[in-house]
Amino acid sequence: MVAGHIKTNSMKILITGSNGLLGQKLTTHLLTDPGVTTIATGRGNNRIKGLPAHVIYESMDITDAIQINLIFQKHQPDAVIHTAALTQVDECELNRELCWQLNVGAVQHIVNACEKYNVFLLHLSTDFIFDGKQGPYGEQDPPNPISYYGESKLAAEKIVASGKMRWAIARTVLVYGIAQDMSRSNIILWVKDNLEKGNKIKVVNDQWRTPTLAEDLAMGCIQIVKGKNEGIFNLSGKDFLTPYEMAIHTADFFKLDKSLIEMADASTFSQPAKRPPKTGFTIDKAIKHLGYSPHSFDEGIAIVAQQLEKQFRE
Repeated sequence: MVAGHIKTNSMKILITGSNGLLGQKLTTHLLTDPGVTTIATGRGNNRIKGLPAHVIYESMDITDAIQINLIFQKHQPDAVIHTAALTQVDECELNRELCWQLNVGAVQHIVNACEKYNVFLLHLSTDFIFDGKQGPYGEQDPPNPISYYGESKLAAEKIVASGKMRWAIARTVLVYGIAQDMSRSNIILWVKDNLEKGNKIKVVNDQWRTPTLAEDLAMGCIQIVKGKNEGIFNLSGKDFLTPYEMAIHTADFFKLDKSLIEMADASTFSQPAKRPPKTGFTIDKAIKHLGYSPHSFDEGIAIVAQQLEKQFRE
């Protein structure tokens, strides 16, 4: 064999949206796996601190088919985890053209590249493809989105499912956790921050979700990709809670004043996009086929608290 062309069993995984919360968790977790070469891609410069030299970072615009093709050609990945999307539900409602471009057009470009280079695709989707009338939902339940964000994500799922490559879709719910640059808040940080300042907060008690720790979602995605498990998988937390209950759990954990938390129904808030009232997922399929084992919400709060402390020390 010619030197420099020694065949290894390393799997090359390309991640889109590596600067986002899930993208960061995937990238940092895969660093510890000697059997994986990670190609992290995102908009602009890499924002993950301390990436070792063996991790490749490429700036990639997911709306640019030519750029995507060049990066696939250059790195020849075995699998792609497509996390990049416009996930701000109200922004999608107000800026529909941008939403469609990022959540649908970009997915078509990724699918085209995966077909061309014979790459396994794992696409991230959402509980917002459902109307929320009868959650929690299983993988086989019929979607019926009530927001433009939900419509865009369902359209993307259809593109993936009709692609001529091996594919999987991971649907998730209300992801929480801490990104390195703390650029995005989440319900735990929002509640903690307000209660520490003595602010009264109104929290919805007529919506239900199965909140998902970002680390759990990352592990589920890795289990899908490494096994090249095909089809649709629900990856979420296991606790079925209202945001009000999540706020109470958070206050209890940090020993903050719960009397500042006021119950409110969804009609109290005027938001451009409708929210499905009762989603959440059943995760039996992922538990059985992937060995998926998510933390409880209370365990998730403790993990977030540890990470906050670590960031504070650094």
